[in-house]
Amino acid sequence: MRLAGHRLILTAIILLMTNCIMVMAQHNNQILHIAKSKGKVYELLEMLTRKTNKMFIYDSNVINNEKKAKISRGDYTLKQAVETIIGENGIELKEIGDHILINRHIDRNKPEAVKIHAGYTVLEGNIIDMATRKPLANASVSIKGTSIGSVANSNGDYRLSIPDSLSHQTIKFSHIGFQTKEVAIEVLKQQKCTIELQEYITTLQEIVIRMTNPLQLLKEMRRRMKLNYPQTPYRETTFYREGVDNNDRFVRLSEGVFNIYKPQYLSHETEQVKLLKKRNISLENNKDSIVAKIKAGIEACMMLDIIKSSPDFMELPNNDYNYFSTGVTTIDNRTANTIYFEQKHNITDPLCCGELYVDADNYALLGAKFEINPRYVESATDIFVQRKSKYISITPQKISYNVSYKQIGDRYYVNYVRGDLNFKVKKKHKLFGTSHIHIWFEMATCNIDTVNVAKYNKDELISKTNIFNDTNYVYDADFWENMNVIPMENNISESIGKIALKVEEMLGQ
Repeated sequence: MRLAGHRLILTAIILLMTNCIMVMAQHNNQILHIAKSKGKVYELLEMLTRKTNKMFIYDSNVINNEKKAKISRGDYTLKQAVETIIGENGIELKEIGDHILINRHIDRNKPEAVKIHAGYTVLEGNIIDMATRKPLANASVSIKGTSIGSVANSNGDYRLSIPDSLSHQTIKFSHIGFQTKEVAIEVLKQQKCTIELQEYITTLQEIVIRMTNPLQLLKEMRRRMKLNYPQTPYRETTFYREGVDNNDRFVRLSEGVFNIYKPQYLSHETEQVKLLKKRNISLENNKDSIVAKIKAGIEACMMLDIIKSSPDFMELPNNDYNYFSTGVTTIDNRTANTIYFEQKHNITDPLCCGELYVDADNYALLGAKFEINPRYVESATDIFVQRKSKYISITPQKISYNVSYKQIGDRYYVNYVRGDLNFKVKKKHKLFGTSHIHIWFEMATCNIDTVNVAKYNKDELISKTNIFNDTNYVYDADFWENMNVIPMENNISESIGKIALKVEEMLGQ
């Protein structure tokens, strides 16, 4: 009886595999009736999507999205139509679920697009706005149903290590104001892929129904903190970066991997930070160049977890701020009310203004974007500049912050934080001595552990308030691998932004 059961299962698997192959063959040989059309490559591929209900996945660095294309009126198989639009014969189409992967001829002399290592696979690609074709900076990339994730850089580039045990899962791509897209890892393993996210459009009826008094929203958000955020300690593995640019030229970069002990959200206990890996990169050829160091960048990242640190604009009642409901958006396919806040007109201190995104159903804070009020930011020098040369003057130009939270199970955890501080630096008594300094720091949560979480010993900790760039460390060449040399490009910061997160690999060792 048991043998018969095994045969039945095996037969079912064979039938399923055969059925998938037949579907793909039918799709390739299906005749599509196409009218005479012209446009850009991506526009004509979207036309095929409407006819087949299949989304095309490909590497836009290989297949030129913006290339002008045309197709004559007639009957085509899907393969013929794609080849005509792209202008290249001999392509390969792979159908996986709701997606069709477009592959070109493989050049064996080129390095592999997707790197497969023992125990894990590294996925790489790019995330763009479907309408504008522009990169989506800081888009979230995560393995569905897990705490493993990453964040795209300012160019929309992402990189994520996938353990073999999760190779049959799905990757979620999300960004504030865009519909979340889910793509099977099996699709992404084939080659580098460009992921297009579509802007979330809200109807007037939805806005009217969901519009809520902003103060009531904030009160309800605070009331439900115990339900929405962890009430037991947990441990984060995070990737931290801080850098300095001078007149749009890279000057200094520090990167680190941390284990962070996080107490429960409503506790007054502070976080503990343990350094796992670190490296510094500097480019200081000019002795006369103006450089800067970031003090307390790690502590600033801790404070940007605004559910735990609760900045003044989150406190109620509040006589310093006005609050306005400005509509709804979507974050990770969750509808969120947008609350805009700014200081009252009679207050002239350099306070914050910005937006909070509150889940319309469970009132969890999903994210926030805010900055020092531009009207008063120049008076905030003493807040941000601790030490300077007597021969220069420093004036803040723009100070902005970004934070997002990710839902894992029924709780929300901080996912990504970033701070950007822009200053004008002028050498005193010199007519042409002005520089523009951009100081930034960011931290992305790569893994969350809630089992057997304990505090660290004091000798394992690093200071959150010291200058991270000056922290002693042992350089691990194996961990940083081939990222030791940064190409000397015109805009070196773009190259640095493509440095991969390798935290998952380290955790799997």
